[in-house]
Amino acid sequence: MKQYLLRSILLTTLGFLATGISAQNLLTPEDAIAAALEKNYDIKLVRNDSASFAVDYQYSYAGFLPRINGTASKTWNVNRQKQELSNGTKRDTSGIQSNNLSASIGMNWTLFDGLKMFATRERLKQFQALGELTVKNQVVNTVADVLVNYYNIVRQKQQLRAIEEQMSINEERVKIADQKIFSGLGSKPELLQAKVDLNAQKASRLEQLTLIGQLRDQLNQLIGLNVGEVYEVLDSIPINSGLSLGEITQNLDQTNPALLLTKKNIDIAGLVLKERRAELWPTLSLNTSYNLSRNVNKAVINTFTPLFNQNLGFNYGFGLSVPILNGFNTRRLIKQAELDIAYQETFYDNQRSLINVAISNAFKDYVLQKDLLALEEENIQLAKENVVIALARFKQGLFTNLELREAQISLEQGYNRLIAARYNTKLAETELLRQKGELIITR
Repeated sequence: MKQYLLRSILLTTLGFLATGISAQNLLTPEDAIAAALEKNYDIKLVRNDSASFAVDYQYSYAGFLPRINGTASKTWNVNRQKQELSNGTKRDTSGIQSNNLSASIGMNWTLFDGLKMFATRERLKQFQALGELTVKNQVVNTVADVLVNYYNIVRQKQQLRAIEEQMSINEERVKIADQKIFSGLGSKPELLQAKVDLNAQKASRLEQLTLIGQLRDQLNQLIGLNVGEVYEVLDSIPINSGLSLGEITQNLDQTNPALLLTKKNIDIAGLVLKERRAELWPTLSLNTSYNLSRNVNKAVINTFTPLFNQNLGFNYGFGLSVPILNGFNTRRLIKQAELDIAYQETFYDNQRSLINVAISNAFKDYVLQKDLLALEEENIQLAKENVVIALARFKQGLFTNLELREAQISLEQGYNRLIAARYNTKLAETELLRQKGELIITR
């Protein structure tokens, strides 16, 4: 019996340490991330915004082109005219018809505006880069969320197996207590307590199954699967134990998406200031137009009025607009732009400080959880061996039910600490890689 239980517990342990799983419908972390990159709603939204910035930049060259507008109109008139001349002549005519056609095409080309058009084009280019960085930032955060949710399911799955192992021990306790009563060496309270503990573990198993289903639905929402879709996950939580603080913090301002976004906002604020300052300069423009006007009269009373009149003309010239006074609005906008630059720079410093603290705390937690994990992996073997010995002695009547229960509780707590340490180490590892901006899957 002792060898059978020891072999059973060791097989359960191997399940915790396995790096793969045979399942017909297995969802790996890579599969989950690939699905999220394609179907996650948050990523789709920021990609749409990024595409909008790209469209704006695509047409930014239009600011250097002239503006050309054409107009045309035609009117028909039916008039009645009545005249009395000084020599006594009277004229009274009705139904006089005429029509007038006018058309023009004009061009206005800004030749100089204080270089504002160049600053505007560069600002749109920076907005396009900002959109790409926003997508990267959202992708990194989404991948982190997917990994945290995925390995939480793995964690709870391991917790389920620990509960099932406790159930197998309690089932054995029930059998032993029943055999003792049958042989006249046991007492009914021992049997009843064993059954109570077994039922408690069965209840915990049902709760654990429900929790796993809820976590799976949360992951489904993240990766774009239907709620209720069922699949298997890995049995183990792989740990990258080789991360160093120097590696994470090296070139952080060039890899962390949040810092890159903040730096890009500083660049954009500087370009906005250039645009505002350009408004202090005169604007020089080239204006030209081509005009057509034609008037046709079916009949006239006055002999000096033409029956047909047409004018064609081309004109061109330069226009100069000099800002003199606009209620100091331009000065106000320049001050606001300067304040925005100072704000963005302060925000960057604050963001960098917060990220440094987050990385420091995450790394300390990473080191702590690795040490705890090593300790708990050693401790769980001791707790398992203790349960096997206690169960064998309980069968021989050398251990009381209370002593066996204490050994079981130690094993249960050992499993809880071991599973928590492995999951918390993965959380710290994921957070470090997320802050670095180079989140990858370590297997």
